[in-house]
Amino acid sequence: MDFEKSTVFNLVNSVEFADNATVSKMILKKETGNITLFSFDKGQGLSEHSAPFDAYVLVTEGKGTIIINRHPYELAAGEFIVMPANIPHAVQALEKFKMMLVMIKG
Repeated sequence: MDFEKSTVFNLVNSVEFADNATVSKMILKKETGNITLFSFDKGQGLSEHSAPFDAYVLVTEGKGTIIINRHPYELAAGEFIVMPANIPHAVQALEKFKMMLVMIKG
């Protein structure tokens, strides 16, 4: 789903929390990459996996742990980290939190 161009959006309010769940909302999906918003209820997450491209994560609300190559990084709202290509990573919610994931291919 593409968001309407030339329109202001609030990232925090663009994806809602769901009880005991992880919610994702695609903002942009192109051959060259994608942007996805996520919300995580406390205790939820994404299991360890890897991707063929760097993935950029910006936490927009709350706190979560981004685990890269088995090393945990605790991030809070306003903080940013890059998950390197082909390196295992995972996400865990320390509390309810939201993030924006940007992946640029190539």
